Amino acid sequence: MKAVEVSNLIGGERRPSGDGARFERRNPADSREVVSTAPESTAADVAAAVDAAAQGLRRWRGTTPTERANVLHTAAGLLAAQAEELARLMVAEEGKPLADARNEAGRTPKNLELYAGEAYRLFGATYPSDDTPLVYSVLDPVGVVAVITPWNFPLNLASRKIGPALAAGNAVVFKPSPMTPLMGDRLSQAFVDAGLPDGVLNVVHGFDAGAHLVADQRVAAITFTGSTAVGRKIHTAAQLGQRLQLELGGKNPVIVLADADLDMAADVVARSSFSLSGQACTGAGRILVEEAVHDELVDKVVERAARLVLGPGDREGVTMGPLVDEPALATMGEETGTACAAGAEVFTGGTRAEGADVANGWFFTPTVLTGVTQSMELAQREVFGPVIGFERVGSLDEAIASANSVEYGLSAAICTRSIAAAQHFAAAIEAGMVRINRPTVGAAFNAPFGGVKQSGTATHREQLGPTVMDFYTVSRTVWMGS
Repeated sequence: MKAVEVSNLIGGERRPSGDGARFERRNPADSREVVSTAPESTAADVAAAVDAAAQGLRRWRGTTPTERANVLHTAAGLLAAQAEELARLMVAEEGKPLADARNEAGRTPKNLELYAGEAYRLFGATYPSDDTPLVYSVLDPVGVVAVITPWNFPLNLASRKIGPALAAGNAVVFKPSPMTPLMGDRLSQAFVDAGLPDGVLNVVHGFDAGAHLVADQRVAAITFTGSTAVGRKIHTAAQLGQRLQLELGGKNPVIVLADADLDMAADVVARSSFSLSGQACTGAGRILVEEAVHDELVDKVVERAARLVLGPGDREGVTMGPLVDEPALATMGEETGTACAAGAEVFTGGTRAEGADVANGWFFTPTVLTGVTQSMELAQREVFGPVIGFERVGSLDEAIASANSVEYGLSAAICTRSIAAAQHFAAAIEAGMVRINRPTVGAAFNAPFGGVKQSGTATHREQLGPTVMDFYTVSRTVWMGS
């Protein structure tokens, strides 16, 4: 395909960067192909986007719920009509298999439909008072919202942030990942085509745009999904009074007890660990198994890894795509080597994939390591790829203690037939999301999503569930006299 030239969106206008600089995004399945190019935004570009958002906010915050909902409904319809095209572009730019891209492209319009309804549910309250006839509260938009998103779910996660922000009456400056600028461009264009007023949604691209955006004191709220390392930088750089919502990394465990259905457990481990080539924040990297079933479970997981078909995501039958870029590929080899040097053993995988279909892409084999211990870096650090470590444990309590020893607390799963064990695990594990006989990955539209510890901000969890609008609104209390 011919490379698509993407532009910034500022005040309703598509613009290059101020100095004309651009960067390339290459197809991770075939790095010879440039899929898109985008502006390397300057500090002045970002400031102009915030200016435009501040102006757009004045108009948008005064619109009715129906006006806001109509824009979201219309954008959802446009995205639904383009779903197949968007899925194929996502495969080329991000790398995931077509089935996964279709799932994401189909889910994104549903996100916007859901948030369109939230425009009508910005409820206030009334309060009894001794000294005035009426005290009541209303919800106002928080202001200009910075939306900074990752590459692994470029449409889904962005829509989960932009949708509620707009439904509440905020203006947005959107900074997509440099790995998926085309996806950010197409999503923003759907809102433009849906009739969103100029300046209400602005888009800036580039590797430094996020830092410039966070540093702007006119930004009232920052919602970010990405690594814990970058999240810490945002937390440090944020200004006094800026509201933060950070959904960060994880070292997510699957605990398998001796009473588990091992075929089911192997399916849970394989899906948790190798979905999206291991590039999901909720993906599992630690498999803690009771001694009696450890070896049998390893064999079953290795069997499932062997069934995975690596290749370009648009090829028939491919079930595992490439890693996102060359540094990610290098990291997988480094992490595997470090673990082996510490005493772990590669049971399967551990190398760059070979073959004509994968020779020019960033493919790494699904990798299972055994002999991993709690103290190893592989057991403590997020890897973000298809490399998992098996640890032997003597009991559920030992497994929970080991799982809780990391700085993260995003998602965790257990495989067991015991209701008592499942309930004990759910109460004792330090994780924001707990799965019983289910993979660590996935989310529900109407349930809270997010982590604890260093996996996210405690005050404002990720944008799902009944409290979704809390982050995007501020409460104002009114005392009404006679």
